[in-house]
Amino acid sequence: MKAPNQVYRKNFSLIIALLAMITVILIIALVVAYNLTGKNVESEFSLKKNNVYEQTTGGYWDFFKARVPELTSYQGLLNPISAGNYAGTVFRDYPFVKKIVYYEVLIGAKPDNKLAITARSVYQFTPYRDTVITAKLENKVNDNDFVIMADKFGTYITNYDTTRGPAAEEIFRTYYNIKPGKISYLNEPRSEDLKAYRDLLKTRSKQSYKQDMMVFVLDVHGLKIANPYPELYQNISIQQLTYDPLNIDHNKVITDELALPGAFADYKLYFTSPRDYLTAEINRRFMPVGGTVLLIYIFMVIIGWLIYRNLNVNMKLFKLQYDFINNFTHEFKTPVSVIKIAGSNLRGEGELSDRQLKHYGKILDEEADKLNELMNKLLSFTQLENKSITIKKDKIDVNAFAQGYIDTFKIKYPDFKLHCSVKDVKFFYTDPVLLGSVFQNLMENAYKYSPHNNKELFIRIGLERRNIVFMFIDKGIGIPKNELNNIFKKFYRLENQYNQNGSVGLGLAFCKELVNFMDGELTVQSKVNEGSEFKVTLPYEN
Repeated sequence: MKAPNQVYRKNFSLIIALLAMITVILIIALVVAYNLTGKNVESEFSLKKNNVYEQTTGGYWDFFKARVPELTSYQGLLNPISAGNYAGTVFRDYPFVKKIVYYEVLIGAKPDNKLAITARSVYQFTPYRDTVITAKLENKVNDNDFVIMADKFGTYITNYDTTRGPAAEEIFRTYYNIKPGKISYLNEPRSEDLKAYRDLLKTRSKQSYKQDMMVFVLDVHGLKIANPYPELYQNISIQQLTYDPLNIDHNKVITDELALPGAFADYKLYFTSPRDYLTAEINRRFMPVGGTVLLIYIFMVIIGWLIYRNLNVNMKLFKLQYDFINNFTHEFKTPVSVIKIAGSNLRGEGELSDRQLKHYGKILDEEADKLNELMNKLLSFTQLENKSITIKKDKIDVNAFAQGYIDTFKIKYPDFKLHCSVKDVKFFYTDPVLLGSVFQNLMENAYKYSPHNNKELFIRIGLERRNIVFMFIDKGIGIPKNELNNIFKKFYRLENQYNQNGSVGLGLAFCKELVNFMDGELTVQSKVNEGSEFKVTLPYEN
């Protein structure tokens, strides 16, 4: 009788479909995550250039908003020496300032009701290592930079309204002149000074006032380019505003640009990165995301595998339970049926001869012994597992012990060819009952699982290091390689013609437990259709 196939169903199609669905979801998730990461990196390439711009031009804005207006604090009292000291600090702090031209400006009145704005002297400051070179310029007194600033200031004084202060826009338009690579600045007079300049136009006084004017000559290449995002920008350069190379393949290179401010307005920051360069950053950012998705996938697969394994274990347990009940019932049913038949004959109305009585009595005795042996095996197995029995060691004659079982089996199975070889050992201290159970079960198996025309067993006993070894070598049907790890499991049976009737799968499991209980080891080597070799290794005590 076979166990029903529908108790636990292995729906492999459903399992494969589930794994396929999880795998497709994983692939889609990875593709979407990778594309989003790529778009995020390209978006950052465009957005974070503003941070590069701010850090690169930060020095320029500090110079323009703080150091240039610092001239006003001197209130026109600079001289060539103090102006040179001021220029030295500017050169030190702002490498993009390459030259400073200083004008000592005198403001007086003209007969035609206009201001007389003249340059009394002009000095040029240039950096050289850690010093400042000062040179007086004679031909710069009426240069274009000075003339422009003088005209702007003169116009402002002519139109100046003394009843209100100057607006911020007026201050910038009057005191600053910004050209490519150059900033001109005239220090901003105080309100009383502006009123005095306005009065000069009315009184035509010969009094004059002093102002300071400086022209800062700048080199855009002196700006220090900051690149806080080297993973995004492979190259950042300063190029002319009209720079637009035609040999760039925008399918392979991504570019962007930002115009520089103020005196550098005819230049721009130019950002370039090959797309392969950004791919490395995309991959770097994608790795944690991809790793997380992959871990989730592995976690789901492991859960699925655990569920499948649990169902598989349940199937095996159910099969073992079913086989055990089926075979155990068969083992009990046969002797019980025989006993019942013999009992019915004994209770029959006809008289039985002494020979018949003895025959039925022998049958009852043998079948009762079978039932008792089966029950004892189950009981002993349970006791072994619970460690509820003790080893009672005794000194045995190894050769006599083995020969006794050989003689018994020769009587029981006349067609069983048995051979025994004992080498280098005579006596051995062990529990003869437990060792005898091992002998009996292994010899029974050798007989049971051998072809009817080749029932043969070789028993070899000898010493190996500090152990005694019992070898049981048969020429039976053998055990498949994939079953070698299962044959010692309780209630496990090999599916073959020799197991159709009369096995509950306890014999080898019982032997394994017995040998382990005696601190030994039971191993097997086997080849299908060639035979099996069971090796029992026990600690040797002489």
